[in-house]
Amino acid sequence: MNLIPVILCGGSGARLWPVSREFHPKPFIRLDDGQSFLQKAFLRGAGLSGVKEILTVTNRELFFKTEDAYREINSSAPLSSAPLFTSFILEPMGRNTAAAIACAALDICARHDAETMMLVLAADHLIADVSAFANAVEQAIQLAQQNRLVTFGIQPDGPETGYGYIEWQGSEVLRFVEKPDRTMAQHYVESGRFLWNSGMFCFKAGVILQELQQCSRTILDSAKACVEKSRQTSGTGIAQLNLDADSFALIPDSSIDYAVMEKSKNVSVVPCNIGWSDIGSWNALSDLTVPDQHGNRLSGETVLHNVSNCYIQSKDRMVGAVGVSNLIIVDTPDAVLIADRGSHQDVKQLFATLKKRGHDTYKYHTTVHRPWGTYTVLEEGERFKIKRIVVKPGSSLSLQMHHHRSEHWVVVKGMAKVTNGEREFWVRVNESTYIPAGHLHRLSNPGKIDLVMIEVQSGEYLGEDDIVRLDDVYGRIKETNPG
Repeated sequence: MNLIPVILCGGSGARLWPVSREFHPKPFIRLDDGQSFLQKAFLRGAGLSGVKEILTVTNRELFFKTEDAYREINSSAPLSSAPLFTSFILEPMGRNTAAAIACAALDICARHDAETMMLVLAADHLIADVSAFANAVEQAIQLAQQNRLVTFGIQPDGPETGYGYIEWQGSEVLRFVEKPDRTMAQHYVESGRFLWNSGMFCFKAGVILQELQQCSRTILDSAKACVEKSRQTSGTGIAQLNLDADSFALIPDSSIDYAVMEKSKNVSVVPCNIGWSDIGSWNALSDLTVPDQHGNRLSGETVLHNVSNCYIQSKDRMVGAVGVSNLIIVDTPDAVLIADRGSHQDVKQLFATLKKRGHDTYKYHTTVHRPWGTYTVLEEGERFKIKRIVVKPGSSLSLQMHHHRSEHWVVVKGMAKVTNGEREFWVRVNESTYIPAGHLHRLSNPGKIDLVMIEVQSGEYLGEDDIVRLDDVYGRIKETNPG
């Protein structure tokens, strides 16, 4: 039997703003042990018996960030000495879980066969008991081998209103229930007939396609049309399906629960107690931190006086608090969140407002990840912006030009290969070069260590969309993203 974990990695970053952003959503948040949610999901799938490949469905903007996260851990325990084969399906936009799973199943059938087992996992969940999770997967595989669609139901430990519920009997799913109010949730828990819906699934690739054919044929047909028009590439240890944007946009936006699971009569459930949480709010994330004697949960340097039941996170700055209680305080370099703990679910309203205004803090952090490395905005003002740019070994920015700004580059670590107009030359530590507006230029790092440089931009317009690419190894000629 061939088992492929399929990790769904996306999200908008709304509920855990300001640490999560649209291009740094929850899966990429790192916990106190240094690993991100995404890395934990990868290791969880990789640790299962017989797994040789992990398929990730993510937005194409997050591909290089995802690849970097996997590269950190794809040679460590519990994996074998040989890194796993990693495959990717790159979405041009979000179209919900039904589209993602349909495309994944079609891809798996094309590269493997219809009997291949898919284990669908979310990239942003936590599972404390990995051994119990592995046992639950074995049970799910046994049911899925009987051509069943299998979901994982979590034994509830209280009347949670933030989750959907599954009514079950034996191994059969009787019905799926939307998120209830507290009274109904209490009734569900007391009845003993309901489980939390975890959003994890197991089935054969061919079986989920058959069920899509019966329950949501439009989704399947449009997914097939999209995959047929999409570009498949492969290399040593990696495969990539880059979904065609125009046809992908035509796939109906629907969850796999609504499109298939709620309609099918062929659904089984594995009840499990695996220490599962979807960490859907700052309150849930704060629960991972041990409280002090006053109920405060602290991450970073703080000084407190008469403070109780607060969660305070600050990685870079000292936070002082006096005479407050029941607050969430989260400090990042460019945004601070202060919220009443009872209103933790309303953080997404702030995110929606920032997005409507087009404010950068809904989308990016001050440090932005690009395919070639990162850039950090150190300071900006009228007609100037200062960045710290890090280029990974062997990487290169696009050949580009700017209409409205000039740039001054100073190398502080490593050695840069620079194209500046008609000239190509090296710039070493404590050397610099000036790029006038309108000049073609490119920055490359052919060395073995990170290239670090300071860039000073000046001009009448310093927006990241003032860029014209002439050549790009990452296929971004038609895009307007920075670098």
